[in-house]
Amino acid sequence: MYCQLWQNWPNPALSFTVDSSRTDRPPAQLSSIKAQLDLVLLALEALVGIGSEAILAAAQELQLDSLLPDRVSLWRLRQSSPLRKGQGRKKLDVDEARALVLITCRLATAHHGLIRQAVARLEQLTEQGQPPHRAAVLGDYLDNFSNTYLERMVDDSALPAAKTPEPTELAQLALQLLIDLLFYSSPGGVRRLWLSLVDRAG
Repeated sequence: MYCQLWQNWPNPALSFTVDSSRTDRPPAQLSSIKAQLDLVLLALEALVGIGSEAILAAAQELQLDSLLPDRVSLWRLRQSSPLRKGQGRKKLDVDEARALVLITCRLATAHHGLIRQAVARLEQLTEQGQPPHRAAVLGDYLDNFSNTYLERMVDDSALPAAKTPEPTELAQLALQLLIDLLFYSSPGGVRRLWLSLVDRAG
């Protein structure tokens, strides 16, 4: 089963466990990992239009369906992000985090061509001093990302400590995630994503 995938996990020293009795890894760090994983998947959804079916199919291909057997389990797992409206289960264990990393990179790799095309257009427009919306692929992506984020994520009234980003901030976040996806869709993507998560949680 999925335990076989962990045998070759990048740099086992980076693995971590969640222990509420420890003071060197506060809950905020794990929350950062949950939020970032959900945002990367959201960016992938916004760009290529994948849905829960594609995520569950990838889980089955990777023999991770024991962790993500159906839409309800997937929804609960993604609701663990502290940015989500109406948060459900708030716990995310190491195996679930690893599973989401593997699934995300599998899906990103499957759409590497489109991701690379979008990043290339972003670089071209940036060099020309033109806004990203001038390219259809980027305009659609930014609109989809912003709309989905505002639909799913918290607002000021729901969680005063989490300020809803301004449109320009959302666009910057979306573009940074797009560039990240290019790395995650390339060889070594699993390692890159895992290192990024651990670094952000450090």
